[in-house]
Amino acid sequence: MTSAIIREITGRGIPLPGDDIDTDRIIPGRFLRCVTFEGLEAHVFADDRQQNPDHPFNQEKYLGASLLIVGRNFGCGSSREHAPQALMRWGIRGIIGESFAEIFFANCTAIGVPCVTVSAEDARWLREVVAAHPEMELRLNLEAMTVHAGDRQLAAHMPEGARRQFLEGTWNSTFVLLEAGEAIERTAAQLPYVTGF
Repeated sequence: MTSAIIREITGRGIPLPGDDIDTDRIIPGRFLRCVTFEGLEAHVFADDRQQNPDHPFNQEKYLGASLLIVGRNFGCGSSREHAPQALMRWGIRGIIGESFAEIFFANCTAIGVPCVTVSAEDARWLREVVAAHPEMELRLNLEAMTVHAGDRQLAAHMPEGARRQFLEGTWNSTFVLLEAGEAIERTAAQLPYVTGF
């Protein structure tokens, strides 16, 4: 298994206007009746996209974007894991915004999608510059906690515990368990309720 360390994400951005965008808007409830998360990317912002043909996720110029630029309190509402899964499967590898709902932030961290905050002014500027220049490459650096857009560098923030998880690769609990496989086997061999049967 390869390392799960995430230090930097580079790619084009997709600007999403608005605050308080909840998980039901990210992935409407009727799409949650799936056994796995496969195929959820097709339904990201399904209702918003149907109501607004100019929605960023409908625009060809943003296809292949990997950094989502959002406003305040993104991912609020119900704690559905399907929302970050759908975004990740669409191609989003990192999210930059003013603030995030706590459970959404944790669900993103658990699948390796870092969410960083920037000031309201910087978030607004970043959405505007990406809208004007969708071909621009952005760089989110978790070591320096910066976002680079063209010649401009923005200060980014993330709780230190989550940042360490990305930089150490411990956000991926399966990877951590596999890495500790021999130690787990040794411990299990010493437990009478495991070996005594």
